[in-house]
Amino acid sequence: MANTYSKLLIHLIFVVKRRDALIDHKWKEELFKYTTGIITNKHQKLLAVNAVPDHMHLLMSYKPDTHLPSIVRDIKSNTSKFINENNLSRYKFEWQIGYAAFSVGHSQVDIVVNYIKNQEKHHAKKKFRDEYLEMLSSNEIDFEEKYLFSEPH
Repeated sequence: MANTYSKLLIHLIFVVKRRDALIDHKWKEELFKYTTGIITNKHQKLLAVNAVPDHMHLLMSYKPDTHLPSIVRDIKSNTSKFINENNLSRYKFEWQIGYAAFSVGHSQVDIVVNYIKNQEKHHAKKKFRDEYLEMLSSNEIDFEEKYLFSEPH
């Protein structure tokens, strides 16, 4: 739409189903390239991506002409299919249902990019569960802890 301007930055977190440690450092660069392609094909821009064995972080510039849940659905379903069809994981790969999405202010981009790039160092000091709970709480997001790391019944 003419005369409509936006710059929305979104920090996404996807968790491997059951928090299984399936993302291997040997093929995660392939996963990142594939993810970049999905995001680019959705006319979005990936600013940072990294993963540790049980979860992945993305920072993207988001154009609101595409529904965010549709973008997330496509990233998760297509990356799962890519991993499974290429036999990258020894076990069937699936993402947990749901995701976390946090807005990022322009002044925070460098901090978030650095945080994403340094996931391995960060998680040597802090467990993912603790980090995730802190992020949800500090962003004042209501949640039921029983659904965070398992599938809803």
